[in-house]
Amino acid sequence: MEISLAGLIGAVLGTIVSAVIYGPLIGAIEGGLRKRRAAGDDRATLAQEIALLRRGMLAADMLLCAGLGYWIGLTIGG
Repeated sequence: MEISLAGLIGAVLGTIVSAVIYGPLIGAIEGGLRKRRAAGDDRATLAQEIALLRRGMLAADMLLCAGLGYWIGLTIGG
């Protein structure tokens, strides 16, 4: 398996894009989750679910954007 420089540059740019997208995306999802929760629900459970959601979203976002960036870089740069 050969890794091209154009693909690596695309992957780095994709990772940067994922970092920029992560903030607003997780803010919107977390806000919606907090609004849907009733006031009587356990706060510890909510905090744990939000922490898990943040980790999952970060991993998925980075993998998707880095992979897409690599593919685009490889396609454009050869």
